[in-house]
Amino acid sequence: MSTNKHVVHLTTVHHPYDPRIYHKECRSLQNAGFDVTLIAQKAPKGEDGEQPIRHLPLKTYKRRLGRMILGTYDAYRQAKKMDADVYHFHDPELLPAAWLLKNKGNVVIYDIHEDYVTSIMQKDYMNHSVKRLIAGGYKIAEKFFTKGMGLALAEKYYKDFYPHGVCILNYPMVNEKFARHERSGPVEDKVIYTGNVSHVRGALYHAKLPAIDTALDVHFIGKCPGGLAEEMRSVAEERSDNLHFEGIDSFVEKEDIEDRYLERNWLAGVALFPPTEHYKKKELTKFFEYMNAGLPVICSDFPVWKAFIEKYECGIAVDPEDDAAIKNALDYLKHNPEEAMQMGRNGKEAVTRELNWQSQEKTLIRWYNGLLNQDLSSDTKGGF
Repeated sequence: MSTNKHVVHLTTVHHPYDPRIYHKECRSLQNAGFDVTLIAQKAPKGEDGEQPIRHLPLKTYKRRLGRMILGTYDAYRQAKKMDADVYHFHDPELLPAAWLLKNKGNVVIYDIHEDYVTSIMQKDYMNHSVKRLIAGGYKIAEKFFTKGMGLALAEKYYKDFYPHGVCILNYPMVNEKFARHERSGPVEDKVIYTGNVSHVRGALYHAKLPAIDTALDVHFIGKCPGGLAEEMRSVAEERSDNLHFEGIDSFVEKEDIEDRYLERNWLAGVALFPPTEHYKKKELTKFFEYMNAGLPVICSDFPVWKAFIEKYECGIAVDPEDDAAIKNALDYLKHNPEEAMQMGRNGKEAVTRELNWQSQEKTLIRWYNGLLNQDLSSDTKGGF
C-alpha cells in the first residue's frame, strides 16, 4: 500500500478531464509523489479509456437539481470512504459536503474558479432583488462552510474578496509541440476561438466577423450548444458558411484543441467579449493559450485586457462594438505579416518565461506541503 499522502479532487460540475483540475492540478500532484484520486462525472463514451489518474465516476444527471442534491451526496459518500489527507473540491454546490469532510486530521481546499457573486448578479433571467438575495445568501454560506479551509484562487483579482487565499493561476502548460513549432509562410484568412462558446463569451460578436470581413472564416473549437450555433449562423446571415464548429453539444479534449492550433497558419486568436463585470477583471486563460501557440490576440479593449496586451505586445485590443475598429485590426495583421509574427513570438516568449503552469505548479506543491505540515487556522495558510 502506498505511503504517499492521499489527495482527492471532487467536482460534480466540470468535465472529468477539465484542463485545470485534471491536466494541471491532479497530474502535477501525482508527479510530485501524491496519491491522487478524482471524483467526477463519468467520461463520455470515447473518452473513457485508461488514464493515469484514478477516476471514481459519478452518475450523470440531466437536471441541475438532481446533480446538486444526489450528485453531491454521491460525491460525499465516495470521498468519505477514501479517508484522504487532502480533499480539494471545485464547485460551490459541494460546500456542505466539503464541510462535513473536514476534520482535525486532514486538509480541505476550496478551488475558486469563478467570481460566483458577480456571476449571480449577471443572470438576466432573474429579478434584481432575487439576485441580491441569492448572492448575499451565497456569501454567508461560503464564509460559514469554508472556515478553516484553504482557498485556491484561479484569478489575481479574487484576492480582493479572499485576501488570505493563495493564487494558483490558470496559466497554460508550456507545450513542447508549440515550442518546436515556428509559424512561417502566408497567413490564412482564418481566426480561431477555443473553449466553451456562449453569449457572455462573445458568441454573437464572433458570429458577425465574416460580415465585417467577407474573406474571413471563424473556427470555434469547443463546446457550443446546438441552439446557440444556429443563432450564430442567423447573425452571420449569408456568411453563415464562414462559421465552422467543432464541439456542437460535445466537449472537445484539450489535446484536440492543441492539434487545431497547429493545423493552420491562423491570422489570430479572438476573444471579443461583451462588457460584463466578471470578464472585465479577468486575464483570460484563452490569452495564454493563444500566446502559447504563437498567435496574435484580438480582444475587447477592457482596461485590464488592454493593459495586458500592451504589456506583452502580443495583439490588438479593440472596442467589440466598433465594426470599423475590428476590421482595422484584422487588416493590420493581414497587411503587416512581420509585425503579426512578432506579436506571436512575443506572446510565446512571455508564456515560456513567466505565464506558465510550471510556475503555478511549484506554488501548488509548496502550498500543499505547508498545509499538511502546519496548522490551517493561521490566516497565512489560505483560509478566511
